[in-house]
Amino acid sequence: MGSSKPPSSPAAPSSPPAAAAEAGTHGEEAAPIIVDPEFETEVQGDGDSALGYAESSTASLSSSILQYREIHGRTYQNFKEAEYWAPNDDKQNDGLDLHHHMMYLIHNNSLFRSPVEDPDAVLDVGTGTGIWALDCADQFPAAEVIGTDLSPIQPTWTPPNCRFELDDASLDWTFSADKFDLVHLRFLIGSIEDWPKLYRQAYRCLKPGGWLEHTDFTIRIASDDGSIPIEDPNHPYAIWNRIFAEAGEKIGRTFLVSDKGKNAEWMKEAGFPGPFNVEHYKLPLGTWPKDRKWKEVGAFNKQSCLEGLEGYVLYLAVKILGWKFEEVQVLCSKMRSALANPNYHAYYGCSTVWTQKPLDEQAVGDAEA
Repeated sequence: MGSSKPPSSPAAPSSPPAAAAEAGTHGEEAAPIIVDPEFETEVQGDGDSALGYAESSTASLSSSILQYREIHGRTYQNFKEAEYWAPNDDKQNDGLDLHHHMMYLIHNNSLFRSPVEDPDAVLDVGTGTGIWALDCADQFPAAEVIGTDLSPIQPTWTPPNCRFELDDASLDWTFSADKFDLVHLRFLIGSIEDWPKLYRQAYRCLKPGGWLEHTDFTIRIASDDGSIPIEDPNHPYAIWNRIFAEAGEKIGRTFLVSDKGKNAEWMKEAGFPGPFNVEHYKLPLGTWPKDRKWKEVGAFNKQSCLEGLEGYVLYLAVKILGWKFEEVQVLCSKMRSALANPNYHAYYGCSTVWTQKPLDEQAVGDAEA
């Protein structure tokens, strides 16, 4: 793999993670996205027109946590020794909320794919702005919904059945065993060193019969029709892809979580016996798909990428790979140009995996014997 250091004159622009095509179930690859034949005649701009704080079990809300680290004007979490590559400022958080709406559409207007009905307790790991946990609490008013995150960026007003806690999910969880009907994880790529350990924590805290569900991106930008010259190592999309692959390897927190079914393998290693239900999606970057649903997903995805572009890459490029800030700005400019190019039918991948803790835990031991 070539170095992700920018060339002296960076190539055509590109963009961050985007939306997908129809899902493949139980491990099948997502189908190609059909391009809208009228799309290239449309004018493409930056936005497509087609479309209560509680103390954690592990940490209290202290002033030091609110003293965020700052890198070139962007703020980052300051939770103990934890490391996370994305900013926690309003500019980045707006993109997170767009991703939430995008995944709601992809999951057919549902918050999750697991067959959970009338839960008593739900845990949202890496809750971000808390929007998923808030929606879940509204949908299930009888359930206790807890959202955990490294940053206290969630609203202070919450439904009475929802609370947020500061916590590092990579450490030992202090929740009681057999507590939750659903443990929900989303968008944790690049933040976890030991995925089997994380899934083992989830297994312990799930009730027998409870469900673990994890949705994450693949990060790699691609196209089905060859419209992106991704084989050109100087193309911004190619550089973008290399940044995440190289930085993840360097910090020991991979961005290739859902690639080639790795997360399902780690779930099995953690004690989940399966079956593992998997849906793959191709998330379009823009409104080029013919199908109306994926056109709308693409609009959300492109806008989210445009808003979060610098935040996605700044920490990794500057702090991990040694780029200059000016080089990051050049790449972001080229990415914006690529995102605005109507001839590029770009997408990046995403997958959702959900599996159940056995009702009879003895079944796990029997299966391993």
